Amino acid sequence: MKISKIETFVLSDQLNESFFFSQWSYSERQICIVKITANNGLCGWGEGYGPATIIEAGIKHLVPLLIDRNPLEQETLWFDMYRKTLDFARRGVLAASISALDIALWDLKGKILGQSVSVLLGGRHRERVMPYATGLYFSDSHQLAEDLAKEASTYVKQGFKAIKMKVGFSIAADLENVKAVRAVIGKECKLMVDSNHAYSLREAAELARLIEPYDISWFEEPISPEFYDQYRQLRSKTSIPIAGGECEYLRYGHHQLLKNDCVDILQIDICSAGGLTEAKRIAALASTYGTEIIPHTWGTGIAFHAAMHFITNLEPIPGRLYPPEFYIEYDRTENGIREALTHPSIKMEDGYIKVPRTPGLGIQVDEDVVRHFSLRQTI
Repeated sequence: MKISKIETFVLSDQLNESFFFSQWSYSERQICIVKITANNGLCGWGEGYGPATIIEAGIKHLVPLLIDRNPLEQETLWFDMYRKTLDFARRGVLAASISALDIALWDLKGKILGQSVSVLLGGRHRERVMPYATGLYFSDSHQLAEDLAKEASTYVKQGFKAIKMKVGFSIAADLENVKAVRAVIGKECKLMVDSNHAYSLREAAELARLIEPYDISWFEEPISPEFYDQYRQLRSKTSIPIAGGECEYLRYGHHQLLKNDCVDILQIDICSAGGLTEAKRIAALASTYGTEIIPHTWGTGIAFHAAMHFITNLEPIPGRLYPPEFYIEYDRTENGIREALTHPSIKMEDGYIKVPRTPGLGIQVDEDVVRHFSLRQTI
């Protein structure tokens, strides 16, 4: 069994309406996906999180390491890719290139062996996960709080039991928006906030104090990911759990968060942190600190299903007869690529999504859709 071909695709979709958060605005979705084909004709698909054209270049740099290699030996292949990039890319976008290739290798391995990725990861602790709706971004509206409340109410009607909203606009505006959203979603629906590292320690502590009465399940990326000590300090200043990790890479970066007591919730992004191979190692590391994991997920059905298989394999810590729910992020912003690319479509029933048991990631990629959204193809 050998890898015979690796193809990358940069997919682009212009949005009908742009939206923004604390750092920048989006008018287009660009995503890099990769297809690895074995000499028996089977293929696996992966996805990287980050600047799509740079991820594509990184994959192209790594392709010679993989051609004619055994796709079942994904840990060996992972290490060779890591070693190839160690001298000049210990963090950042090349880790996302490795991630995309690694996810594709797991998908391919599952198809070769006739097993789901979650089984190959070691088994399933649960058959379903609870999605939380990510949305509630900023706009230029003069009645933003009302608009956010209206959007949040649609998620509740769709059956979501948890919602994450953006903060980082300003402390006063954030407080107004949180009040409005909590008022319409009621007490039973969980509410989380995400500032995308917009605030200083002082500002984050002030906002946390003001929104504590609104039962916030976690405060995501409150401050810059560079300031590990400030994360630790913030945890001591609020009762709201602190979450972060989407800007970290590999087990080494996530270890910095863990050993510095930065977060209550570790948010690995499987499509940038090193793929499923490295996410499994990060999960083992987090378990030694007793730290909860809720992956960051923002892309197509490839990324979403990789996260689902990873989550269903996570050990409940601590174990108990009736363990808590495990959450998955479900981006609800406009994304035509996500909606059309993979089949079967993602379906939520009674507030949960079932993890597929079919081989690999449990999805098929529509290559007509790939061609439709492709900027170009590189082999």
